[in-house]
Amino acid sequence: MISSDINIVLPEILLAVFSMAALMFAVYTKKDDTAPVVTWATAGTMVALALWIAFSPMENRSAFNGAFIDDGFSRFAKVLMLFASAIMLLLSQDYLRRNDMFKFEYPILIALATVGMMMMVSAGDLMALYMGLELQSLALYVIAAFRRDSLKSTEAGLKYFVLGALSSGMLLYGASFVYGYTGTTNFAGIASTLKEGGLELGMIFGLVFLCVGMAFKISAAPFHMWTPDVYEGSPTPVTAFFATAPKVAAGGLFARVMFDAFGGAQADWTQIVAFLSLVSMFLGAVAAIGQTNIKRLMAYSSIAHMGFALMGLAAGTEQGVKALLIYLSIYVVMNIGTFAFILNMEKDGRAVTDIRSLGMYSKQSLGRATALTVLLFSLAGIPPLVGFVGKLFVLQAAVEAGMAWLAIAGVIASVIGAFYYLRIIYYIWFGDDAEGIDGRMPTLHYVALMGSAAVMLFGIVNLFGLEGYAAMAAASLLQ
Repeated sequence: MISSDINIVLPEILLAVFSMAALMFAVYTKKDDTAPVVTWATAGTMVALALWIAFSPMENRSAFNGAFIDDGFSRFAKVLMLFASAIMLLLSQDYLRRNDMFKFEYPILIALATVGMMMMVSAGDLMALYMGLELQSLALYVIAAFRRDSLKSTEAGLKYFVLGALSSGMLLYGASFVYGYTGTTNFAGIASTLKEGGLELGMIFGLVFLCVGMAFKISAAPFHMWTPDVYEGSPTPVTAFFATAPKVAAGGLFARVMFDAFGGAQADWTQIVAFLSLVSMFLGAVAAIGQTNIKRLMAYSSIAHMGFALMGLAAGTEQGVKALLIYLSIYVVMNIGTFAFILNMEKDGRAVTDIRSLGMYSKQSLGRATALTVLLFSLAGIPPLVGFVGKLFVLQAAVEAGMAWLAIAGVIASVIGAFYYLRIIYYIWFGDDAEGIDGRMPTLHYVALMGSAAVMLFGIVNLFGLEGYAAMAAASLLQ
């Protein structure tokens, strides 16, 4: 029994053991001199694990009496998170080296956060959920304040820690309500109790508090208050990481809890999720209009995009889950390319974050300006780019679920949000000749920028098979 359980959780165990081994290796050798080796080894391990999970047998399994679930849904999310974490880790090297921040702890913290994320999407029990959530959060609190000589970075880490602790407390409070009314923390047991006795008032309170805690993690409004300050204050590689893999983990966790534990109360939680989606889309669209700092702008952009992702979840259908997974996958690719550019926004060795510094950047580098323009159009959801396809999937799922009002609101929010993306594009091609940033970009960043833009252009054909994989993952969650 134990051996079969360990075999199911082996990818998580291997990544955790690797993290601890890498920590011991770095501590007892040359410490920060080993940072490049540890970084490449960590990224390589993540890619290897992603390939292993992707090509593992397609069967639904559970371990430790249902506390850990290995199915198509969790495997899809894990592959996406592992690849995103590995890519962002490699892209961060040059920035960290230039700013004298290339410490051996950084890749190890990213690896530990990824272990927590893998645990989150496979959680089949409220205790397993909390364990994965806190492992991810504790690592992220540290890397948010990674730049110790920066007041903004320290402030970002402290804000994230305090507000994160508050959200964890609310999530635990909700879990205690659920346990009190059902007598179990296992998702299957909670679902069984709901089926027999219905949703009592105390369970509604528990459900609401759980949704609030998870909404904080996915940075959905009105629980988004940490996002702009943490995105702006954290070192740019950390901001880039926040904008990719953790979003997939939070979205996957949200879907797992809603369908596996509260599937019998769908009429109740879809209203909560629809409200979070609506508020997030409009707040992200409107609040970003006045931003000139590109990191704060991307923070509000992430809030709006999580609103669209939650629209798929609010549908409460298999089609909606498929749309959620497709949207998160496309969002991650768009952010990888965009942040590959943002990481190199510098002038004379100093980071530049003002979008006006991109004035007439097209004269300086036509290829990069074109690639960034494609990514920004895709983030805005302009057809026929892949970003538009992602929004189309969630809008269709909402309409088919009888939520046409939410889909219409999404279209309006998308039109409003297009303004701030188009403003950056205006600066790049028609703005004042600012010469605000240097032209240097490492090869790996250039490949990430151009590759992401190419995916946005050519993925429209068949999404590179993504739709089929997402459909299988969604079906496994709703079995």
